[in-house]
Amino acid sequence: MKYTFILPYFFLISTNTFPQPYAIQQLEQSPRHHEWVQLISNGRNLSCFVTYPESSKSATVILLIHENRGLNDWARSMADQLSEAGYIVIAPDLISGINSKYEKTMDYPTTDQARTAIYGLKQHEVLNDLDAVFTYAENIPAGTGQVAVMGFCWGGSQTFTYATHNPRLMAGFVFYGTGPIDAGSYKNIAAPIYGFYGGADQRVNATISNSVAAMKQYQKIYKPKIYEGAGHAYMRSGDDPYGSPENISARDQSWQRIKAILKP
Repeated sequence: MKYTFILPYFFLISTNTFPQPYAIQQLEQSPRHHEWVQLISNGRNLSCFVTYPESSKSATVILLIHENRGLNDWARSMADQLSEAGYIVIAPDLISGINSKYEKTMDYPTTDQARTAIYGLKQHEVLNDLDAVFTYAENIPAGTGQVAVMGFCWGGSQTFTYATHNPRLMAGFVFYGTGPIDAGSYKNIAAPIYGFYGGADQRVNATISNSVAAMKQYQKIYKPKIYEGAGHAYMRSGDDPYGSPENISARDQSWQRIKAILKP
């Protein structure tokens, strides 16, 4: 990789065709330990990015599910930011190993091609992958054995769906993702679900009432919150120093909420 610096911003020149400079800068400047681990799932190598906090105590583990853009710079940056807040994070690249030409998300030539690959995944295979990652997360020596799941956009929807599949979740953090269509599947949810939504995202927000009704029917905990003025993917957009004030504000408020919910 070659880097060129043009003040006041940071630009990346590399083979990666969809870099996120603010995310790369955050990762490059992080003092925390990062590593890649390879898990076997669905008959192939599943690459996972793992970040650790600087801590003398065991930490809660967060399984982070990426957007429909895949495990890109921002998703890895988000993992590191969560570790800065005190959590171990494991973020699987759910399209890693499915195409012989592209080992990981960042090898895909365009975001459209990565997105197409993600939407080609079968739901049962995604659940198998998440089960493999969850088992690994539960057994990380530096972890407490408790695992929360957090997802964004496509990953937010997968978080809600995974909560219907795995009763061992500590909590589910759904960022601007839709809930399951089948109302009956909500009865299997054991963990509390916390929803984070942008006010200018009616495509997703129009589905919240269905999830509220289903969760209420089965006496489950669901706490959605809408951040007025923020758009879809505001956590990513709000990380950008040139992002809109509404997205940056929603991002900052959401961080405070995450820390309050996960506070020991």
